[in-house]
Amino acid sequence: MAGVYVHIPFCASRCLYCDFFSTTALERRKEYVDALLKEMELRKGDKTDYGTGEVETIYIGGGTPSQLRAEELGRIFDAVYANFRVSENAEVTIECNPEDVDKCFLDGLRKLPVNRVSMGIQSFDDERLRFLCRRHNSEKAINAVHILQDEGYENISIDLMFGFPGERITDWEQDLRTAVQLGIPHLSAYSLMYEEGTRLTKLRDAGKIIPIADEESLAMYTLLLTYSEKCGYEHYEISNFSKAGYTSRHNNCYWTGVPYIGFGAGAHSYDGKQLRRWNVSSLDSYMKGVNNGESYFENEMLSERDIYNEYIMTRLRTRIGIDLGEFECIYGEDEANALFKEMMERHISLGNLTTCDGHLRLTRKGLFISDSVMSDFFVV
Repeated sequence: MAGVYVHIPFCASRCLYCDFFSTTALERRKEYVDALLKEMELRKGDKTDYGTGEVETIYIGGGTPSQLRAEELGRIFDAVYANFRVSENAEVTIECNPEDVDKCFLDGLRKLPVNRVSMGIQSFDDERLRFLCRRHNSEKAINAVHILQDEGYENISIDLMFGFPGERITDWEQDLRTAVQLGIPHLSAYSLMYEEGTRLTKLRDAGKIIPIADEESLAMYTLLLTYSEKCGYEHYEISNFSKAGYTSRHNNCYWTGVPYIGFGAGAHSYDGKQLRRWNVSSLDSYMKGVNNGESYFENEMLSERDIYNEYIMTRLRTRIGIDLGEFECIYGEDEANALFKEMMERHISLGNLTTCDGHLRLTRKGLFISDSVMSDFFVV
């Protein structure tokens, strides 16, 4: 087994753009943690479905895990280590928000096996932070990074967004410059997305905000690529950049098809072969199911077509790309191989893909239209 994911859905408030499963019912934290621990106990028997080796990564995500009390986080980690054989050099990540990084949080963090912190900053501009309904400001974000660094946490990742309504490319450049000057070794950067059902999308549909033009968003992504490379970051996945030795081992699980097991409402699991499982995205239904022995999850057995399409999509997202030797071993006699070779030649000729050291990768031109390139390979 490669990874364990634990979903903490609690947030102090909902951000404008967020479509992840979350809740502001903070008074239910203890009973939720109780249910988490019970789910781990219930699933002892199915661990072998997700691999039998050591756990190499643990990721506490959300939501906002830093909204849990130190004692609650401690109980979660105790349960993970009690139920799984965790590698001595496991990557252990916790997500947090800048406004939660205070003495109380740090006192609790020191007692946990956490060696990597991922912080949702999104922007260093106060106006854009207010637009997103974030609770921190730029000063708090910068101070939070410094506090963690002073405590000895070197492996820090931050999330940034670009493509805000009215944002200029110089604004985005300033955000990138601030991140680099802070000495952040890992950066996840995303274009602002208008997901269905979010308040952000409703404002757009009501004509109250106007998204930036695609050309401006493309220019910002181009700047991201050139600036990060200039500053010594490896662009190892479409939205992720790191200094040497600081790639996210946990996220690489998702992109390379290795097993992981997820606990908590809305959490997903994958056996690395064919089985996907996801827990219901409802606090009440999840806790009721776990506590009363009722159904709280669904399973899906991936078809050969699904497995092939996911293989293409996940591998092409990464800098390593598709190992052509591996692909030939898996699909050499398959009908999908003919489609693959046809699309590969086509996109190489268009300059969207290239081969290097036996791997097929997106070019910079291909990165800009990656969804289109990947979908051309899909079997429907």
